[in-house]
Amino acid sequence: MTSLKEICRGLPLNPLPENKGRRKGIPHAPVRTPNLTAQEKKLALRNALRYFPPEIQKKLALEFAEELRLYGHIYMYRFCPDIEMRAYPIGEYPCKTKSAAAIMLMIMNNLDPSVAQFPQELVTYGGNGQVFSNWAQFWLVMHYLSEMTEEQTLVMYSGHPLGLFPSHQRAPRLIITNGMVIPNYSSRDEYEKMFALGVTMYGQMTAGSYCYIGPQGIVHGTLTVLNAGRRYLKAEDLSGKVFVTSGLGGMSGAQAKAAVIAGCVGVIAEVDEAALLKRHKQGWLMEISNNLDHCIARLREARKNKIALSLGYHGNVVDLWERLVHELDTTGELLVDLGSDQTSCHNPFNGGYYPVQLSFEEGKQLLSSNPAKFRALVQESLKRHVAAINKLADKGMFFWDYGNAFLLEAQRAGADVAKKGADKTEFRYPSYVQHIMGDIFSLGFGPFRWVCTSGDPRDLATTDSIAMAVLEDSIRQGVSTSVKQQYHDNIRWIREAGRHSLVVGSQARILYSDQKGRVSIAVAINRAISEGKIKAPVVLSRDHHDVSGTDSPFRETSNIYDGSAFCADMAVQNFVGDAFRGATWVALHNGGGVGWGEVINGGFGLVLDGSKEAEERAKMMLSWDVSNGVARRCWSGNAFAYETICQAMKENGTLRVTLPHQVLDENILEQAVKD
Repeated sequence: MTSLKEICRGLPLNPLPENKGRRKGIPHAPVRTPNLTAQEKKLALRNALRYFPPEIQKKLALEFAEELRLYGHIYMYRFCPDIEMRAYPIGEYPCKTKSAAAIMLMIMNNLDPSVAQFPQELVTYGGNGQVFSNWAQFWLVMHYLSEMTEEQTLVMYSGHPLGLFPSHQRAPRLIITNGMVIPNYSSRDEYEKMFALGVTMYGQMTAGSYCYIGPQGIVHGTLTVLNAGRRYLKAEDLSGKVFVTSGLGGMSGAQAKAAVIAGCVGVIAEVDEAALLKRHKQGWLMEISNNLDHCIARLREARKNKIALSLGYHGNVVDLWERLVHELDTTGELLVDLGSDQTSCHNPFNGGYYPVQLSFEEGKQLLSSNPAKFRALVQESLKRHVAAINKLADKGMFFWDYGNAFLLEAQRAGADVAKKGADKTEFRYPSYVQHIMGDIFSLGFGPFRWVCTSGDPRDLATTDSIAMAVLEDSIRQGVSTSVKQQYHDNIRWIREAGRHSLVVGSQARILYSDQKGRVSIAVAINRAISEGKIKAPVVLSRDHHDVSGTDSPFRETSNIYDGSAFCADMAVQNFVGDAFRGATWVALHNGGGVGWGEVINGGFGLVLDGSKEAEERAKMMLSWDVSNGVARRCWSGNAFAYETICQAMKENGTLRVTLPHQVLDENILEQAVKD
């Protein structure tokens, strides 16, 4: 078994580790089909061999060529380390700085088999969300981090460590870019080729920025269900209500827990049995069944008795939806109240969505042997998928898109999802950002998270208590009704968190907070570290899916209606602004959530060590990290954002934002166009 010290020594070359290939008994990424020419295959090998001295290149070339042939990518399985991959307590990492040790902890958490979707292929979630492109990069990064001082910055190009560069103490210790491809070449086909060549990488959101914290990372799963109940069902109490969706593999794994915390009946379809068993073992899923008759009977029972339940259906979600239509047709009973989808439709033709016509294993085989036929079956399946949803929605079910490109890909497949008179970011069903979460973003609320690097659950409990006390104190001081509702939801979430055993991997927590809440929680946690109430540094972060972090016209910015939804200034400015306002590391990605070429997004990590400097960094950086997006949403015409940024300007005299003037008389526009 390899030790942390050995991991930090750099690539193991003398002797070479044994090549054990793909390990059995763990999930593996689907075979990729980049369709390289003979010359491109040589280029992929040449690029991979750059990491190794000439004397071992001949040996490695043969096995790398075999990996490329069998799997469509060179992962360098020989160099997959023989270590228990997990987030070790920060003091165990042999580093010169706490910042570097914190980054190492976060990287190893992203690759922890209990966290990662396909750990040996370095995929954390979403089917193709890479931490690195190959294992050589992992070894080099860990070595660089172990050697890094406070006057150096590690630069990462799409998984590749370019090197340590002279910097200064207040600069970020790590700068990450993933998938920064020239726009005209940012197509899926080009991506498959460039990834196979080892020159770019799809980092999803928090996979490639090293900030994933397991399925609890999408706390918005719970908040979305709660707010959907309020908006669509006019109900605060969701007991006896049924929520049907799909996906339990990566971040979608949170859906089962979200249903239970919200108090409803959740039925979640998943084609991959390994994903179902993993979530069941981790306590995120209560029951599993591969029998639709049993699923319907259990749904009816829980619905009637108002029992909170998460039931995983091992099968294709299209079969589940069509069975619900059959029940409606034969009994007249609508058994589902709320519906959505979290298949990885951002990557539908490479294993993110499996067609209903085939079993899971048959689908994997066809994906490898005949990708064109697989694509055709996926599109046919999407049309059936939507047809069933439409029938149920016509009878009163409320469906929303979860920002996974489901409706976008269904539209491209020819499914009936069009909305008459709408612009190209709108469909028959709303994105959850448009109807459910959009107003929350405009109020400055988003997924704020932290990781206790001691690895001690008691430190996490302390931070939970601190966060609840901060939010409760803010309510007492007086906040608007809409803000108060969000604070109450988050207090409920934190209280439920301990009871529902949400931790998978690192000792982490997430909640939805606004600017004031984030800054106050960060300051309180930092002071608790200084006072010894928390034993080790705490890493602050957030999902890229946030107020300011992501420009995505079919998700995060789908409720921007001034024509700028397809512009990425906000996410890029956020990345730059976080970097010089105090972040320990920053990341900027192409893709994430909705898919390659559809999104620009960024994130950060900030290490709190109890120092006064850390407190000042947190105040400055977190304020910008929220205000940037609120100001942009205000300028686009959102009334909630206008109110929120005006309040922020009152509280901080150095903040001055350009405010929009409304056109009060629409007739002047009509007249101007007519003239």
